[in-house]
Amino acid sequence: MTGIAVGAPRMAALGFAGALLHVVNHALFKGLLFLGAGSVLHATGTAEIDELGGLMRHMPTTATTFLVGAVAISGLPPLNGFVSELLVYWSALVGMTTLPAAAAIPLAALIGVLAASGGLALACFTKAFGIVFLGLPRSAKVATAHEAPRAMRMPMLWLALACLGLGVTGALVVPRLSGVVSLFAAGPEAVNALNDGGMLLWRTTAVAAGAMSLAVALALVRLLLLRHREVRQASTWDCGYAAPSPTMQYTASSFAQPTVDLYVSLLRTRKRIAAPEIHFPDAARLETETRDISREGIYEPLFEGAERLLKRMRILQHGRVQVYVLSLVLTLVILLLWNVR
Repeated sequence: MTGIAVGAPRMAALGFAGALLHVVNHALFKGLLFLGAGSVLHATGTAEIDELGGLMRHMPTTATTFLVGAVAISGLPPLNGFVSELLVYWSALVGMTTLPAAAAIPLAALIGVLAASGGLALACFTKAFGIVFLGLPRSAKVATAHEAPRAMRMPMLWLALACLGLGVTGALVVPRLSGVVSLFAAGPEAVNALNDGGMLLWRTTAVAAGAMSLAVALALVRLLLLRHREVRQASTWDCGYAAPSPTMQYTASSFAQPTVDLYVSLLRTRKRIAAPEIHFPDAARLETETRDISREGIYEPLFEGAERLLKRMRILQHGRVQVYVLSLVLTLVILLLWNVR
């Protein structure tokens, strides 16, 4: 919309294409992640993340598809979230490098916000996948978990394939968005911008494919080198503890602590600590609570105020049909007088 306002069709075309494609992408990978969370809830009976862990051994399909959704929502190649986010980034960069400072400075801030949100999304889903699917089970119900039934797995597989398909074929999809984008930003510059976007995506797809091929090749080399050698398994180094247990693993809160501490002045995380006072204490405890500042600072006061107002208006709902009819007649009379005026 900024591109339309300042007469920059190239910027507008890239921005609209990225935004519209991102809506489709969100429908795919968010749907996939919700289905994955439902599969975990079905298998374990809990949605408490700190009671989970080690589910990749029991639920490989759910874990793999959830990982695809997590990578996609983080905007990483070669999945679909990267395609639409790249277009939005490029739109902002085009505007930042071609428009006057009054418009370029907000676009530079937009790039910073997008980068920060992408980094936070990556940290969030690294935590979610790692705590839920990796490590050891943190409760007995998780240790006996089982894979979701076929009817639950198939939609996740299809959505995961769609995320991969749109990511790999993004270079073909973007130029074909010119029809719908022309409703907002028409002209040869807009069409050329989408064609250039397709070419850029071809290059990034080739780089991502090369990186993945290199990773596969290195894995095969490692497999060949170890083929005739003895490979032993041992427990993870336990920092001197003779009997490590699942409770010694990172919790979701401890995993997120470095990131949360960066925004402690905004999030106002509350901590309750019962620190050990001797070398071998019977118990120690640390609890953290990060409240939802948007819910508590904006939505709850807004809805509570609306609820108080509506409760005061209950006086109008007294059950007398005659008064209701009179109110309708008075409303019609007021509207007629307003039109006559």
